[in-house]
Amino acid sequence: MGHAKPVVLVTGGGTGIGRGAVLAFAAAGYDVAINYSRSKEAAADTLAAARKLGAEAILVRCDVSDDPAVREMVAEVERHFGRLDVLVNNAGTTSTVAASDFDGVTAENWDRVFAVNVRGMFQVTRAAVPLLRAAGNGCVVNTASIVGLRPGPQPLAYATSKAAVVNLTKVLAYHLGPEIRVNAVAPGWMEGDWMKRMLNDKYDSLMERRARHTPLKRCVTADDVAETILNLAQSNRFVTGEIVVIDGGFSSST
Repeated sequence: MGHAKPVVLVTGGGTGIGRGAVLAFAAAGYDVAINYSRSKEAAADTLAAARKLGAEAILVRCDVSDDPAVREMVAEVERHFGRLDVLVNNAGTTSTVAASDFDGVTAENWDRVFAVNVRGMFQVTRAAVPLLRAAGNGCVVNTASIVGLRPGPQPLAYATSKAAVVNLTKVLAYHLGPEIRVNAVAPGWMEGDWMKRMLNDKYDSLMERRARHTPLKRCVTADDVAETILNLAQSNRFVTGEIVVIDGGFSSST
């Protein structure tokens, strides 16, 4: 007998948006495969939380820039669950070089960001395509960013990689339909550790200012993004190739 419950694989699933997505899918009745690369303790905590919500859950360690490891990760999902219905491509990395410091950007840094954020996303999707097609209504949701759609203060390699994610999403949607839908979410300034690392001691003041100028009067949270990811997987059956901005209306009001 096949695995009865739908299954989701979330890359970068231990923290932030990835953790939020894992728990949202677990609460919605999915079983989950949680990918992580370095955040072992956080991933283990997310695993325990997903199991408390009733999900059968596994951890799969893999650097998504490593194609053989990616293929083994997807093979492990197939061995354990026998199916894959949804892929959430959330694994990502960034640079610590200021956006204005052109000379500080090294080839190694640029290539690493693109290897994870763009090539890694493609590699995971490619490996997952046979299982997603077999599911009958496969769905991919990619994590882009508002800085992939408009300029922002994020490091150059990161912002440019997210613009590539936007286009990759549309290209994949074109080529993988009608069996597989592919969409992306583009969060705005999000509360939490990621923006704290980017803004350092200016985090509180800049986030408060951003919230003031946002129609919904707050900044986005990981749970906001996870809610939209889940909705794109469960609903919107005739929506593909779209980039859903999640910023409380900030980008539409400036």
